Amino acid sequence: MSEPIKQLISDYTQAISWSHPTWDLFILVFLLIGTLLYGFSLGRDRIIMIMIALYMALVAVMRMPFIPTGVSLAFGQAFAVKVGAFVGLFVILFFLLTRSALNHAIQTDGMLGKWWHIILLSFLQVGMLISVIMSFLPEQWTAKLATLTQIIFVSAWGKFTWVVLPILGLLVVGLSMDRKRGSMYE
Repeated sequence: MSEPIKQLISDYTQAISWSHPTWDLFILVFLLIGTLLYGFSLGRDRIIMIMIALYMALVAVMRMPFIPTGVSLAFGQAFAVKVGAFVGLFVILFFLLTRSALNHAIQTDGMLGKWWHIILLSFLQVGMLISVIMSFLPEQWTAKLATLTQIIFVSAWGKFTWVVLPILGLLVVGLSMDRKRGSMYE
């Protein structure tokens, strides 16, 4: 690990205080606990459907012409409109997708799936969700976060990474499932 990365991690861990929690600590705890609770309560197949709905909602909200960029509305209003549109579209899309042929096409014989599939996909999905929600926040709010949190979730590379990683996670899980099916038929 390079020296600047070691320094960022060291600064981040030294700044963690349970007696005076920060948003950075809340984000870290949400990522870790959300991954476990979310993943094992839903199972692999439902996580995949939610992931598809999240991508669709993200693309739609990012391209809605009537969503303000934050210039014409105050912080609270712009954030509420963006998050409300995103969550509303996500819920609608999720319910529509679970009743579609796509849902039946991706269902596997095991509802939950392998434990590492669940942890991997739920971690990547919760990380993506954090990054998406934080992308709706104005820069003056995200500037108050720790440098490491900004790099991981808010920077252009961080946002790009959290959008790409779940796709790669789906590929890894899919390849793992294909190998298992292939060995059963040999």
